Amino acid sequence: MKKRVLSGIQPSGTLHIGNYFGMMKQMIAWQESSELFCFIADYHALTSVTDGQQLKKDIIDVALDFLALGLDPDKTIFWVQSDVPEVTELTWILSNVTSMGLLERCHSYKDKVAKGLHPNHGLFAYPVLMAADILLYQSQVIPVGRDQKQHVEVARDIAMRFNHTYGETFILPEPEINDDIAVIPGVDGQKMSKSYNNTLEIFTDDKALKKKVMSIMTDSAPVEAAKDPDESVPYLLYKLFASEADTAALAERYRAGGLGYGTVKKELLEIISNFFEPFKKKRADLANNLDYVYGILDKGAEKARFQAKSTIDNVREKIGIRY
Repeated sequence: MKKRVLSGIQPSGTLHIGNYFGMMKQMIAWQESSELFCFIADYHALTSVTDGQQLKKDIIDVALDFLALGLDPDKTIFWVQSDVPEVTELTWILSNVTSMGLLERCHSYKDKVAKGLHPNHGLFAYPVLMAADILLYQSQVIPVGRDQKQHVEVARDIAMRFNHTYGETFILPEPEINDDIAVIPGVDGQKMSKSYNNTLEIFTDDKALKKKVMSIMTDSAPVEAAKDPDESVPYLLYKLFASEADTAALAERYRAGGLGYGTVKKELLEIISNFFEPFKKKRADLANNLDYVYGILDKGAEKARFQAKSTIDNVREKIGIRY
């Protein structure tokens, strides 16, 4: 029997290659071997997005990107988080078995406040909503980066507290961490992130992509000098797209000397453009048929609600709420 895998992505800006290699590529692969639940986390985005029209646009853009890149709605339950209202009901119910201490220990809240986000209740209680996302669908496997592992552990703690209080109700989820996925560097060498404004967008136009690639941070080593490829942002990005043989060949050129960073950036630009080119036409076709895309999301929400209703009915019975 296939394991149930769940993951979500926030519609809080244009998706970039860090999103693709860090999450989207893995989700598209998971759909072949698991029962995949994949959602657009618009409630989560409210912690940072306050422009309603922009959020509407970002939601559909995420859907277009995922479908263009290969997410198959016949193999995956794909929906928008807010289209399943049971998740907010479960969030409130779970809040009553969640200790303040558990939330106060979550490093994500402190990190986001340190980056300038307003310290409101939504940001503080974010892990409870994430737990509801996971537990509502009785998810077994949650693919996450190491920085999100704590949130899955919080979901397990909340599930265990509920199960202990009311009886066995929720499956305890397990985090799935792919150690082969390194941190994707942005154009400034930091982790690629919209909050750092250092991203390379997946479906940007050629002119904008060229401008960003050519602006990637490099050191001041002269062309003739031998260079360490593993300390070079252009090389680390090239490695994501290239075959092992091509990656090894470029590394050797770095170490031999005589290779300028401008040359590497041009080769990086070419490989990125070639990689995403086949997906651009599909995305354009989908963008011209939005009724079809909305239909996919509606059907996904219907399937997700079927599982959600089963869980929430059981939860209501356990806690003594009539339905």
